[in-house]
Amino acid sequence: MSQIKFGTDGWRAVISDDFTFANVRIVAQAIADYVRHKRSAAHRKNRIVIGYDTRFLSEDYAQTIASVLAANGIRVILADRPTPTPSVSYAIIDHGLTGGVMVTASHNPARYNGIKYKNSYGASAGPEIISEIEHYLHKNKVRQMPITEARSKGLVAVQDIIPQHLKFAIGYVDLPLIKKSGLKILVDSMHGAGDDCFAHVLAGGKTHLDMIRNNRETSFGGVSPEPKLQNLTELIRRTRKEGYDLGLATDGDADRLGLVGPDGKIVTGQKIMSILLLHMIEDRKMRGDVVQTICGTGLIDKICERYRLTMHETPVGFKYIADIMVAGDVLIGGEETGGIGFKKYIPERDGIMTGLLIMEMLAMRRKRLPEILRWVDKEYGTYEYRRMDIAYPSGLKKRLMDTLHKRPLRSVLGRKVVAIKAFDGHKFMCEDESWILFRLSGTEPILRIYAEASTEERALAMLAYGKKMALSV
Repeated sequence: MSQIKFGTDGWRAVISDDFTFANVRIVAQAIADYVRHKRSAAHRKNRIVIGYDTRFLSEDYAQTIASVLAANGIRVILADRPTPTPSVSYAIIDHGLTGGVMVTASHNPARYNGIKYKNSYGASAGPEIISEIEHYLHKNKVRQMPITEARSKGLVAVQDIIPQHLKFAIGYVDLPLIKKSGLKILVDSMHGAGDDCFAHVLAGGKTHLDMIRNNRETSFGGVSPEPKLQNLTELIRRTRKEGYDLGLATDGDADRLGLVGPDGKIVTGQKIMSILLLHMIEDRKMRGDVVQTICGTGLIDKICERYRLTMHETPVGFKYIADIMVAGDVLIGGEETGGIGFKKYIPERDGIMTGLLIMEMLAMRRKRLPEILRWVDKEYGTYEYRRMDIAYPSGLKKRLMDTLHKRPLRSVLGRKVVAIKAFDGHKFMCEDESWILFRLSGTEPILRIYAEASTEERALAMLAYGKKMALSV
C-alpha cells in the first residue's frame, strides 16, 4: 500500500510514485467521508470548491477529485483554469461553501504534486480536521462517476473563480493611488498559477508592469517554483539593470511573494512582513495582534514592543497562524517564506495581496524600497536572516533531534545560549539576540537550518556551523 501522509500543509508526494490517481481517489473519498459525516450547519450544505495549479496533470487530478465528491452527493465548483490558492479560499467565503480543495505542491519541485484542504473559513485546515480526514483513508470503497455525468446532473459546475478574488483584493487597497504612483514593476509568476493576476489588477493608470515566466510550464523551467535567491536570477538581473522599482515573484500557487528591490537585492520574507506590519500600523492606522512562526524574526518582536501589540508564536505551517486569525483580532500573520495574511481579508496567505500592499506602502510614503529598509534598520537595528536546506538521510533525523534534546547547545560561535524553544524543531537563542533553528521539513526529505544575526556574515557562519554539526551526528 502506498503511503499517504499529510504534512505541514496538506498531502504532497512524488507524481507516479505515491501521488497516483489511485491515491488521489482514496484521499478524495476520505475528504468526502469527512464532509458527509461532519455535524455542523456549515457542512450540511455539502458544497466544495476545487482549484489546481500549473503542475503536470493537475487539472486531471482536480477532475478526479470532483468526480469522487460528486459520486458521494457533494456539489462541486471546479475551477476552469489554473488558479491561485487564495482564489479558492476566497470562493469558500464568497459562496458560503463547506470547504475547498487545492491541487498543488506549492513551492516543491516539479516532480511533486499535492492536495490541500481548506476549511469553511477559507483557511488551511488545522490538525483536528486533517486527523479526521486521515482517519477516513481506506475506510470506505471509493465512489466515482464520470465527470461528464457529474456535470450533466448539476453536481459539478465549472467556473472561473479568479475574478471575484481579484475584485475583493482591489477593494482592500487604495488602487487609484497605486495606479497613479508611476511605479515600474517586473512580475515573475515562475510559470505558476499567479499568471497575469497583477496585470489584470493594475491595467490602466501610470503604473508600468512587465511580466516574465507567466506562461504555463509544468517543469517550472527546471527550478522549484519557490521565490528565493537561486530561483530568481532573471528577475534580480532585470530589476537591477532595467530600472524597476520592484521585482515581484509569486510561487507555484501564488500564496507567497518574493520581493526584489531596485538594487537587485532580494528582501527576505521576514523583512516583507516587518515593513508591512509597519505599513498597517503607521499608514493604515490599524491595530491588532501579530502572529509569526518559530522561525520568525526578532524585528517583529521589537515592533510589537514599541507599539504594545501582542505577538503570538506558532509551529511552522500557516494552518496554525490561521487558527489564531479566525479566533482573535489579528492585524497580520505570516511566515518567513513570504506567506502573509491580513486583518479583514481572508485568513490565508495571498501573494497577490502582499504585492499590492507593498506597492501601496511605497505610494503612500513616496519613498523607494531601499530607503524604507534603511530607515527600519536605523530605527530597530539590523536583523539578517538566512536559511539553508540540506538533503538529510532519514536514518539521521531521529538521531539529530534526540541529540539536540538530550545535549542541547550551550553556545553558538562564542555566544551563550540563553533560551531554547523546542515546539517545532530546536531553536537556540543567544545572548546577542542571534539564533539558530534546526527543523525537519514536513514535505520533503531535507533538514532546514535557519539563523538570524545582526550581520549577514554571522548569520551565514551560523548556518555553516549548523550544517557541520548536523552532518557529524
